[in-house]
Amino acid sequence: MSRAIVGFTGMPGAGKSEAVSIAKSLGFEIVSMGDVVREEAIKRGIPLEDSRIGRFATEEREKHGNDIWAKRTADKVKGNFIVIDGIRSIDEVESFRREFGKDFVLIAIYTKGEERLQRILRRAREDDVRNMEELENRDERELGWGIGNAIAKADIMIVNDSTLEDFRGRVKKMLLKLK
Repeated sequence: MSRAIVGFTGMPGAGKSEAVSIAKSLGFEIVSMGDVVREEAIKRGIPLEDSRIGRFATEEREKHGNDIWAKRTADKVKGNFIVIDGIRSIDEVESFRREFGKDFVLIAIYTKGEERLQRILRRAREDDVRNMEELENRDERELGWGIGNAIAKADIMIVNDSTLEDFRGRVKKMLLKLK
């Protein structure tokens, strides 16, 4: 039986959640690194605010290594067709590659900043940014974690700069090839 562990990376609002929805509709199980961070934050009584969650995630990286969230996420990966959402650093990529070997494929999704902000505002998640300044701060934080290197080392790059239907079609085609 074949196995595909697909990791999605990209800046906030690039389209990762949409890609994850498509994967789910194709029968992939979903493991969200952000959910792993939020679950741990809740256990520790940390408020679900972007800056607080970000600070907590950074502190955990400083205490336990840059791949701590990958290790905690890998423990939740069971099955043959899995999507890992929210990879933020090259250390996480390397951790997943060590853990899953050739079964791991990294897909980066790219979208320009202003479009990302509009998408973030539309999704209205509790811990999301609310303006361009906050998005730039979040981008800086994630770039500091090494997300730029993770994006650069992706096996596949999808530029999300067209219609939603076009993006969905390209993601579906790519995931079906992997499955």
